[in-house]
Amino acid sequence: MRINLASVLVDDQEKALRFYTEVLGFVKKHDIPMGEDRWLTVVSPEDPDGPELVLEPSSHPAVKPFKDALVADGIPYTSFAVRDVKVEYERLRELGVRFTQEPTEMGPVTTAILDDTCGNLIQIAHQAG
Repeated sequence: MRINLASVLVDDQEKALRFYTEVLGFVKKHDIPMGEDRWLTVVSPEDPDGPELVLEPSSHPAVKPFKDALVADGIPYTSFAVRDVKVEYERLRELGVRFTQEPTEMGPVTTAILDDTCGNLIQIAHQAG
């Protein structure tokens, strides 16, 4: 068994696609019209055949209160691995990304939390090794 797909619930698929590709650096893999919405996935350029991240429309009525509660409590929806959190933090800040947590060392792991502009907090992390 392996992870094939994971989703992040986004308020606006087009805005999410721009942020996740142009800012975070993911690559669009699938963009298939599905009525009002799209089957829209991105992948890491480092692993184009690896797990896909679905930029899932957040139109279900349960999604908004769920996302609002996570953001209010400062809880990231998901986490992405990076080589160096401090370097990525600086790169993203220069691109105008808003962080709710600066790079923080927690034992062998360093994390930072950013706002994806689509209603989610996203953690970036690396483990010292």
